[in-house]
Amino acid sequence: MTTSSFAGRTTAVAARATELSKIYGQGETQVVALDRVSVDFAQGQFTAIMGPSGSGKSTLMHCVAGLDSFTSGSVRIGDTELGSLKDKQLTRLRRDKIGFIFQAFNLLPTLTALENITLPMDIAGRKPDRQWLESVIEMVGLSGRLGHRPSQLSGGQQQRVAVARALASKPEIVFGDEPTGNLDSRAGAEVLGFLRNSVRELGQTVVMVTHDPVAASYADRVVFLADGRIVDEVYGPTPDAVLDRMRSLPGGGPRIPSAGAEGRVG
Repeated sequence: MTTSSFAGRTTAVAARATELSKIYGQGETQVVALDRVSVDFAQGQFTAIMGPSGSGKSTLMHCVAGLDSFTSGSVRIGDTELGSLKDKQLTRLRRDKIGFIFQAFNLLPTLTALENITLPMDIAGRKPDRQWLESVIEMVGLSGRLGHRPSQLSGGQQQRVAVARALASKPEIVFGDEPTGNLDSRAGAEVLGFLRNSVRELGQTVVMVTHDPVAASYADRVVFLADGRIVDEVYGPTPDAVLDRMRSLPGGGPRIPSAGAEGRVG
């Protein structure tokens, strides 16, 4: 099993990127979205990824989660190397080992809350672990809403359903892409609290992309990207500490490499 040092102790790694690069286009229009990024995400930890717009934070998450291809380097989920998988194998890995929470709730309007929560397992022909499912539903406070359809739920309640759906299959790792982006501050704080508790109480691993220093402060660790590279990280973050680091980062979008950079990056 792959391990990493976290806060002075050895911890198993849920996901690892090594020398990961993602390049769009060719020649003069070539854009480097990720520039040889190496990062570990420890099991049972909550990591936030931050950076200016265009820094590569969502690209990093999508590549590590198997939602997007990468140009070079490697990605492992547990002991599985993503680059060696065929499409069907990658689909199966995403279904069986990864949970996703997006800014858009992505619920099916004709299904009840409970049916939306168990849908990925139903599609896979797997029965949920009833005790685990009940723990997840209780944690996100949905016990009295399971028969409601999305249109009968508030935005915050819909995102609770999405959180429960991501956790219900006992994934090895949960990825969140701006999961509180469509919520007001109170509903956002509730969802972040549920993610925090899933790490603390259920031993879940969570990786979240966010632009919000308050959201990032719920994490154990914040990784900062700028220009497609990891430039800093903070453990035990506070909103003020995160905001200070963000202000000091180089601004802006993905880099257009200078002549001769292709061989170095790719």
